Amino acid sequence: MFAKIAKFFSEVVVELKKVSWSTRSELIQSTQVVLLSTALLGLFIAVVDIVISQVVGVVIK
Repeated sequence: MFAKIAKFFSEVVVELKKVSWSTRSELIQSTQVVLLSTALLGLFIAVVDIVISQVVGVVIK
């Protein structure tokens, strides 16, 4: 059993050496894109929610 565990971890190390890791600047740029996209999507959803709430309010009255 311990041999299987050791083999598993050695294979994990081999696979991790094959990974193409992002540079620090690429990671920062990608994070900025994700944060901006999230903020814009949140703003869009808020505006649509307000508009739909107003329309439903007018229809109910």
